[in-house]
Amino acid sequence: MSKVSILGAGTWGCALAILLSGNGHDVTIWTKIENEARMLNENRKDLKNLPGAELPEQINITLNLKEACTDRDILVMAVASPYIRSTAKEASPYIKNDQVIVNVSKGIEDKTLYTLSEVLKEEIPQADIAVMSGPSHAEEVSRGVPTTIVVGAQTKETAHLIQDVFMSDVFRVYTSPDIIGIELGGSLKNVIALAAGVVDGLGFGDNTKAALMTRGIAEISRLGVKMGGKLETFAGLSGIGDLFVTCTSKHSRNWNAGYLIGQGKSMDEAMKQVNQVVEGVNSAKAALALAKKNEVEMPIVEQINYVLFEGKSAKEALSDLLMRDKSKEYKTLEWD
Repeated sequence: MSKVSILGAGTWGCALAILLSGNGHDVTIWTKIENEARMLNENRKDLKNLPGAELPEQINITLNLKEACTDRDILVMAVASPYIRSTAKEASPYIKNDQVIVNVSKGIEDKTLYTLSEVLKEEIPQADIAVMSGPSHAEEVSRGVPTTIVVGAQTKETAHLIQDVFMSDVFRVYTSPDIIGIELGGSLKNVIALAAGVVDGLGFGDNTKAALMTRGIAEISRLGVKMGGKLETFAGLSGIGDLFVTCTSKHSRNWNAGYLIGQGKSMDEAMKQVNQVVEGVNSAKAALALAKKNEVEMPIVEQINYVLFEGKSAKEALSDLLMRDKSKEYKTLEWD
């Protein structure tokens, strides 16, 4: 049995707590929101946004960050991406040397253009930072729906520790050394998922959406490889796998926000109606800034930024994508 604390009591944090408790581990969930802690303790069979799931009684809920960070085998960072740095800064004094921290949040920090593992390394330099990502809606994981995911870690030993703790007969965990590739796939797919929602909101069909997803993974791969990620990672669970599930499922808050925008709502109206953190909106500007910094062409990311932040109509953005200059599909492929 391992001792695991989850920092963050949102849907993903709670879903992983249910999974880990079912695996026989000693699990604590930390939240700094008193009302959230009270609701979790009082309504373990009626979890917000996790229909049909139940939080086992043996899972401890705490408001005490020191308690949550002390004497733990693994810490899981599950707060929304905009709060990663502030939470890490607050937790750092309580975290021991070589503490294993698994980041399961997805995003890119706006001001620094850091991945979230880079943010964690800066704020908690004494920790051993790993990441976990893949096609894994919290709603399904919380109900024991079979799921596969990938863990990226700095060492094989850390990757295997996390794999052993999380893996079960309904939750298969693969390992990888490609932390940057896993993170970029998980973060950038949210931006493409917004665009996929827009396409559905506009009422277009499967052809349009398949094209968007395919060209979307091409954009993600171009930037990811330029930044040090491995092409195989973008063809795997945290790349194509996560992109597919986020672009096609109504569980996806990014797809839902994009769908509402495609139907004519503003970004603010869509965010309000979804009523959850929409990571793709937070990552869109950063993704475009990374593309420019690394001199990588990302037309879908560029157009979704225009729609989100400059008032461009979704229909006009799609037209501009289709009417770009003629091009080969892959510039690396040549005729003999």
